[in-house]
Amino acid sequence: MAKNNFDQDIENCLQVLQRGGVILYPTDTVWGLGCDATNAEAVEKIFILKKRPSNKSLVVLVADERTILQHTASVDLEVFNFLDNTNHPTTVIYEHALGIAENAIAEDGSVAIRLCKDDFCKHLIKRFRKPLVSTSANFSGNPAPCIYKEISMELIQTVDYTVQHRREDETKLAPSRIIKWYDGEVVYIR
Repeated sequence: MAKNNFDQDIENCLQVLQRGGVILYPTDTVWGLGCDATNAEAVEKIFILKKRPSNKSLVVLVADERTILQHTASVDLEVFNFLDNTNHPTTVIYEHALGIAENAIAEDGSVAIRLCKDDFCKHLIKRFRKPLVSTSANFSGNPAPCIYKEISMELIQTVDYTVQHRREDETKLAPSRIIKWYDGEVVYIR
């Protein structure tokens, strides 16, 4: 994709996100539905679009470690060393979420955050200056779409903007692994 198309996708996404809309976008894992992770109304739209129970928490994407520290009350900084030394996209469940929409947080007050390494996502999040919700672009209970052409046309038609970037990419990426960090030890959830 040409640089100007990449930039135009970013601009289009920003316009939608700023008005509380939902985007369909490629992530560092599978294609996802995204919105402003600090906007409860936008998060509610995701649950409705996915036909997903609202008691299931969502993953939040951030572009840097500083944002994790801003949105969680207590972080063992050693988790960042672990993340720096892994190539596999890893979502970490952090205790005591702060400044995230209440309906994007688990019932126990924790939040699942992934430090995104994908260029498109990083650019988008940095320009938006807020974390993004990221949940697989599928109806609840259906398989996560690894590539664009696996996404349901019905779902595509319900979002406010669908990113052009990487639509032709046939590389099948898997969902992230999910961990909890307890006293310097990794507990694998998925």
